[in-house]
Amino acid sequence: MNVEELVRDAFREEAADAPHASPSLADEVLAVRRRNRRRRIVSLAATTLVAVAVAVTVPFLGRGGNEPRPASEMNNSDIIGHPDQSPPRSLIAAGDTVLSAFYVTEAVKQANGDIVSRRVYGLLDQKSGLYEKTKWAYLDVAPGSRTAAVLEGELPARRIGLLDLITGKVDRWIPLDRGVAGVSFSPDGTKLVGTTYAKDPDRTFRDHPMFMDEKKVPGPVPSRTGFTVVDVESGKADWHKVPFEGDDVGWMPNSREDFGWSHDGALVYTGSMNAPYRDYYRLDGTKADWPKDENAAVNVEAGLSPDGKLAAGGFAGRGAVVASAIVDPRTGERITTVPVQQLLAWADDKRLIAWGCDPKRCSGKGEFRNQLLLVTIGTDRVVPLSGFRKASDAYPGRWTPVFSSR
Repeated sequence: MNVEELVRDAFREEAADAPHASPSLADEVLAVRRRNRRRRIVSLAATTLVAVAVAVTVPFLGRGGNEPRPASEMNNSDIIGHPDQSPPRSLIAAGDTVLSAFYVTEAVKQANGDIVSRRVYGLLDQKSGLYEKTKWAYLDVAPGSRTAAVLEGELPARRIGLLDLITGKVDRWIPLDRGVAGVSFSPDGTKLVGTTYAKDPDRTFRDHPMFMDEKKVPGPVPSRTGFTVVDVESGKADWHKVPFEGDDVGWMPNSREDFGWSHDGALVYTGSMNAPYRDYYRLDGTKADWPKDENAAVNVEAGLSPDGKLAAGGFAGRGAVVASAIVDPRTGERITTVPVQQLLAWADDKRLIAWGCDPKRCSGKGEFRNQLLLVTIGTDRVVPLSGFRKASDAYPGRWTPVFSSR
């Protein structure tokens, strides 16, 4: 980077600090700038399999030059992987996407016989580039990976915290009229959708038993009441009533059914990603039609590619073949497949992060022996990003990733 680019970047960062700018605006500006820079070097980066985390010593020109820069920006390598770590300890990223957190769940028996499925998070410390165990009951990370929205237990929580991932401190709390147990940033980071519940959706109740494997165990009590749309800058929150409607047989294995965002951030949705069991709502609470560019309803997390031209599909293997589909988002027609088990997030318009298993390393070990892999559409090449998924002393269970843009 030359001096002219550094100065221009400094002015942009200073502009993001203007008194009336939203807390997430800086994340958005930085994310766009880094994305453009990475795309200019993608032809060179494609030859690199895994880059070990090494800081780029570029001087920071904003705010007096003393404030630390986020680890996901300091190391702007196209691929940052740690195939020897599971759960991960050091920063993992690929393309425009960073593993900003992960969590495991543990069943905590209560004195009255209820059971709470508690999340234990490892959250990226943007100062050190390491994942640190946190106390939060639920969290989501904003685009740019500088801020996390956090909920404190016991759920549902009556406020949302905006946590600075460099300082590790909550910058401010947003009070709510109704308790939320799930929260998600909009694609542009300017809004949050919080799912409101009357009871903790992760608690099963002894006085509401169900049978599992012919054994009576505490059961779920669906209690979703609706969703709250929060403007991050002002803290203004608008609640809309959307209770859980149940299913045809009146039973469900858990009571958590959170709201998420459409690809363009214009709508929120709830329910399964498999049509027709998914409902969309406008931000004013009124029912909306399924977006035309999201007609390919597939039960995977990755969703649409950043440019909206492709959609991650479901498992498409046969027998011993491991493959997942890439489909047309409007028609659902399969375009191609990639050699992985489950698609999790787009690294850019042509690459995805997924759960997968290299047959040469884990043949015969079963589908549950998997690791984070980076796969490129149109090739069979996979790049390992993490070690094979397992529990550890600090995280007593198989970990689940949380991704955000860098």
